[in-house]
Amino acid sequence: MRLRVRHLLLPVLLSPILCPAQAKPEEVRFPSGKLTLHGFLYKPEGSGPFPAVLWNHGSEPRPGWLPELGPLFVSRGYVLFIPHRHGQGRSPGPYIMDLLAEAQRTEGPAARSRRLVELMEEHLQDQEAAFTYLKGLSSVDPKKIAVAGCSFGGIQTVLAASQPWGLRAAIDFAGGAESWEGSPDLRERMSNAVRKSLVPIFFIQAANDYDLAPSKKLSQDMEKAGKPYKLQIFPAFGTTAQEGHEFCVHGGQIWASEVFAFLGSAMQ
Repeated sequence: MRLRVRHLLLPVLLSPILCPAQAKPEEVRFPSGKLTLHGFLYKPEGSGPFPAVLWNHGSEPRPGWLPELGPLFVSRGYVLFIPHRHGQGRSPGPYIMDLLAEAQRTEGPAARSRRLVELMEEHLQDQEAAFTYLKGLSSVDPKKIAVAGCSFGGIQTVLAASQPWGLRAAIDFAGGAESWEGSPDLRERMSNAVRKSLVPIFFIQAANDYDLAPSKKLSQDMEKAGKPYKLQIFPAFGTTAQEGHEFCVHGGQIWASEVFAFLGSAMQ
């Protein structure tokens, strides 16, 4: 597959997204192993079935219901499901960042690197449970589901792309941008995942994100493996690396046309 890298020369727009808003999503619960996890569901008006996107949140302790994104997806005719993996938001369990900090404190950086991958595998089980729940909704077309996510959620998105769940596409916003350099185990796991990907992956980052290496390396891995992908580095968003990292949530008015074109193609 031809490597497609585009550095767009567009101004950074900071105006709000102008689209019909669902004031508040439906809060739902779903099982994952022995736990009952929580999530938030945005749906267009009508009975559907609609195409859907499962959104993987990052490492933040309280992901919330992402009002910046829900109305955007609904306005394009998509169900958006934001499940909270265990230990985050309203879902029970140990918080992933506490577990990583403990590994770093007691055993050092190498242990933290290994532990990160172990915990990502555990969270992947939550993501699969969320996918199963989403696929079973009468308002969702079970043959038209994609995954997307930001930061730790981008890692989850990459891992999901190689799973035999019946996905149609994956959108990775900055997966591993803060963890790539310090975790050789994560680099290996993500590279293996994209080489085995069953769906096209769209890698997206702002130019001022913490580290662009994950998107560039993983897209190269897919190129070598003959897998379909797209890589797009957008102009700097805001002035700091953290603002660039939050492009996934706050830059929807900039990336929307590209993302929905990608999804539309994948869902055909």
